[in-house]
Amino acid sequence: METRVTTKIKRYGSTVEQRVAPRSSLMMRAAKLLCESGEYVCVVRDVSATGAKLRLFHAPPPDRYMFLELANGERYAMECMWTRENNAGFRFSCAIDVNEFIQEEGSRPRRPIRLKLRRPAIVAVGEDAAPAMVVDMSQQGACIEASREYAIDQLVRVETDGLPTRTGIVRWRQEQRHGLVFQESLALDELAHYVRQFQPFTPPALVSKEDEGDDRAHYA
Repeated sequence: METRVTTKIKRYGSTVEQRVAPRSSLMMRAAKLLCESGEYVCVVRDVSATGAKLRLFHAPPPDRYMFLELANGERYAMECMWTRENNAGFRFSCAIDVNEFIQEEGSRPRRPIRLKLRRPAIVAVGEDAAPAMVVDMSQQGACIEASREYAIDQLVRVETDGLPTRTGIVRWRQEQRHGLVFQESLALDELAHYVRQFQPFTPPALVSKEDEGDDRAHYA
């Protein structure tokens, strides 16, 4: 679905007229934001050659400049233009190919969104437990750095403060790093909220509906 609209938005204290490029509605395209304050789950709702509207599961991070990373690993530099509740509008640093963005064709295959973490954990096999570190996490699994080696296909239990205990199967091992597949996947909003609590920040000031112009996506 494509539309073209002319809007007025307030940007840093001045009102300017901006013509929005034709945009495509992606509905629920999971991605992640990369910025100085951390990595966060988001959903791309609309995209055009010049910008995108994102929905998060919490207030947007306060950073003005960020990267958007898709499931194929492609990254796009962006500037935040407005925020309202859990939504934010971004302008790309340069015009993009919308078809390539939507198709997510890249040098790497698509994979579940993974978020980097450094969280101390306990990994247990039965009653035998040892310290470890959660390196990253997705809806389907996690990468851990363990103080010992675990066998491929071994069932382990991971306990981390702030997260429910997860049980997973070791699918790969490289020195101290182990890749786990959870027996029960996380919902996307669960992953987003868990990661958010590990990366606290002060939410940005909200742009009012009047300042934004209307309830649709606007970006330069």
